[in-house]
Amino acid sequence: MESAHKSSSYFNMKALILNFIMRIKKLGKDDPRRIVHSFKVALAITLVSMVYYLRPLYKGIGDNGVWAILTVVVVFEFSAGATLCKGMNRGFATLLAGALGVGANYLASLFGTKVEPIVLGCLVFLLVASATFSRFIPHIKKRYDYGVLIFILTFSLVVVSGYRVDKILELAHQRLSTILIGGATCIVISICVCPVWAGEDLHNLIVSNLEKLASFLEGFGGEIFELPLEEDIVVSSNEPDKSFLTAYKSVLNSKATEESLANFAWWEPGHGKFRFSHPWKQYLKIGVLMRQCGYHIEALNAYLDEKFQASSEFSKRVQEPCTKMSSEAGKALKELAQSVKSFTSPPNCSMHLQTCKKAVDEVNTTLKASMVGELDVLEIIPIITVASILIEIVKCVETIFVAIEELSEQAHFKDLLNDGEKSQVHHGGAVASVDDDDEEEDKDFVKVIIHKITSDSRKIEDNRG
Repeated sequence: MESAHKSSSYFNMKALILNFIMRIKKLGKDDPRRIVHSFKVALAITLVSMVYYLRPLYKGIGDNGVWAILTVVVVFEFSAGATLCKGMNRGFATLLAGALGVGANYLASLFGTKVEPIVLGCLVFLLVASATFSRFIPHIKKRYDYGVLIFILTFSLVVVSGYRVDKILELAHQRLSTILIGGATCIVISICVCPVWAGEDLHNLIVSNLEKLASFLEGFGGEIFELPLEEDIVVSSNEPDKSFLTAYKSVLNSKATEESLANFAWWEPGHGKFRFSHPWKQYLKIGVLMRQCGYHIEALNAYLDEKFQASSEFSKRVQEPCTKMSSEAGKALKELAQSVKSFTSPPNCSMHLQTCKKAVDEVNTTLKASMVGELDVLEIIPIITVASILIEIVKCVETIFVAIEELSEQAHFKDLLNDGEKSQVHHGGAVASVDDDDEEEDKDFVKVIIHKITSDSRKIEDNRG
């Protein structure tokens, strides 16, 4: 009996260990950059610990070398922008607080030994109160809150310790040097060794959120009207993947992440396709518009349980235009996502939006043509509500399109319309004929012409409008 109990405990412990290992493995597999970040922090702490190991450095800095290690632990963050934010805040705050602390001690010493503690107390009270109040200012709270906190801590330590320490300048110099060593080590390693850019993460997050909204809208019509999907026909034995119906929910909760990434991206230098003055605020504007669209989708999702059957004549008439609105809006968002992802000017989405508007007209025409007295009000209200929500979603897609156009102008996205490589387009709208025998040789040429004609047709439509 006892041996069986020990065996059971052994297997339980083994299962717990295996479960823990699998979780750690999944954590690293989901984002391998986490593993790299762990090694980067270890490398930074190892380097600054040389202050203690190497005697020449230890003689110059002394026991204050521990501040370098503490700085690395506190400052080193996952992204380069976050590390720069904390490093610059800590460095400038320490420098300013140290200078003011030394000045405060010198000023108080002029009043004599009896009055000196009172003067120091008053200076500490005034500066700490002012610095603490500044943390309520939105701009300072957003970007310099950590720096203000370090300023309060450093100034108080320098003033208090300086009252009992004779060599205050030497103490301030040693602590400032070690903090600068730790901060500089963090920044250099964060930028030069497998950097993780907050701006790039924000860019990818916006693209991902656009794709999630697009996937829901593209598949919504088939779900609510129970239309047969191609995937259901091809793969009859497996359940179709319907994760797109819930993926949009993460868009609704992305505000805090977007604001945090945009704040850290502001500190980052220019890298890759991101310039130093990249318009990060425009990403936040697009994020707000996407959440507005997401809230409409959330309301739309509540009607999936209705599963409108095309039983009544009214349902049959509005089924096609509602499906068109949803599908075309999703296609427009998917093209916009690809545009942001590839840093190119937004494509011609007017075709999809125009199709949506025609579908709206069809719904209005159906409502006017139908006699209200002949319809079951309880039956038509839900489907009319769905149609109205889809109309609002189309309006949201239009505003997102305008915002992404503004982003492409501010960030200098590549304009495919002015690409020199595609100069073979006939601006009159005609396409050069291609013989069937030369189809394979001229395939690339044909693709380019189609793309450009679509863009030119957009200009023609705008001029007519």
